Amino acid sequence: MAIEVDLNLVRKYNQPGPRYTSYPTAPQFKESFDVAEWKEQIVLNNQSNPADLSLYFHLPFCDTLCWFCGCTMIVTRNRKKIDEYIDYLMAEIDLVKAMLDPKRKVVQLHFGGGTPTHLSPEQIRRLGAKINESFTFAEDAEIGCEMDPRELTRDHIVALREVGFNRASIGIQDFNPKVQKATNRIHSKELVQEVVGWIRDTGFHSLNFDLIYGLPFQTKESFKKTLADILDLQPDRLAVYGYAHVPWVKKHQKLIHEEDLPKPEEKLEMLKMIIETLTASEYVYIGMDHFAKEDNELAIAQREKTLQRNFQGYSTKAGADIYAFGMSSISQLHTAYAQNVKELPLYYQRVKEGVFPIERGLVLSRDDQIRGTVIMRLMCDMELVFDKISESLGIDFSDYFRKELTTLGEFEAEGLLTQDSEKIVVTEKGRLFIRNIAMTFDAYLDHTKARYSKTI
Repeated sequence: MAIEVDLNLVRKYNQPGPRYTSYPTAPQFKESFDVAEWKEQIVLNNQSNPADLSLYFHLPFCDTLCWFCGCTMIVTRNRKKIDEYIDYLMAEIDLVKAMLDPKRKVVQLHFGGGTPTHLSPEQIRRLGAKINESFTFAEDAEIGCEMDPRELTRDHIVALREVGFNRASIGIQDFNPKVQKATNRIHSKELVQEVVGWIRDTGFHSLNFDLIYGLPFQTKESFKKTLADILDLQPDRLAVYGYAHVPWVKKHQKLIHEEDLPKPEEKLEMLKMIIETLTASEYVYIGMDHFAKEDNELAIAQREKTLQRNFQGYSTKAGADIYAFGMSSISQLHTAYAQNVKELPLYYQRVKEGVFPIERGLVLSRDDQIRGTVIMRLMCDMELVFDKISESLGIDFSDYFRKELTTLGEFEAEGLLTQDSEKIVVTEKGRLFIRNIAMTFDAYLDHTKARYSKTI
């Protein structure tokens, strides 16, 4: 269904707010959370809630620095340094595996970065073999890898397939040469076409493209041309992110000149064009930057109310516990979160000592769990059916959230949602503002000093 974007509403609601890849959000994590607490939570989830597993591996290495990058990454061309990191990942796998019920199956695996395909094909095979021998995978497991087309060979793709990968996500950002030069990420459409051919020839089940709007020298018309080129390639999914210029956080972003960035109004016009173009081209707007073809698993999961949102974004496998490996990665259980240390030497030291390399985390209160479920179901299903969620959480939803429900009137008046005594339903128009709507149920916003990106 084609969606028409009202820029007046975008201007009104474009304010700082969480992305809700977790609730409570990462600024609420506590450094007092220790290894003993984490082990206790692992045991608890093994015994009382032996859910399926989702594994995430943070592979931070890149060949070159993209000046827009907001990730935790390390530029290196030293293969021995990458081999050393893989050695420690394998040791961390042994630490985690020793505590998990071996009957639990992996339903998802994701390599993120950095640039996971900066690993050589041999390194991919070595790490993949260790993962496969350490865990049992479900037959329909979704196994995805982020890719940079600039340094890919066909053997990279073959190696990924050999160890089980079936989903590919290519970082494209923009095809415009002037934009690419201004962000230090240069590749041609022809290169991406070749990589897409390898991916499809080797039997990957799903293909995603990552794009970014709001980069230097982008205009609505130039990005419209990029979108047209993208649609020619027919990806199954698209993630189209707004560039966040935060040079006070990511120092290398100072290499991007602020005067070259599109003005706020131009960026909003680009957003309007992106949503209207993609939804008119038979892509479903899942919400939060994500689009999928109507027959894609992501769109199907949303229709069937099995979609989930976590630190990996939208996910099709609801209910899985995430165990994350590598520096800075975040594990996510039903009852707790734990984040690994962000400094590589400290990560190595902890793993070498046989200690979980966590630096902070959080045990969720009952209220955290209730609100987290409500926010996730709202962001994934675009609705809350009161009786259904009351039964699943063991509460009277209308009574528990009596105060919050009285504050939704403005959203309703703007046509962003409908509500009655039985349910809240986010309209197609309201999907763009889902972060704002979800913030209604966040108990921490009035008390946090965290700096968030704009909601739209």
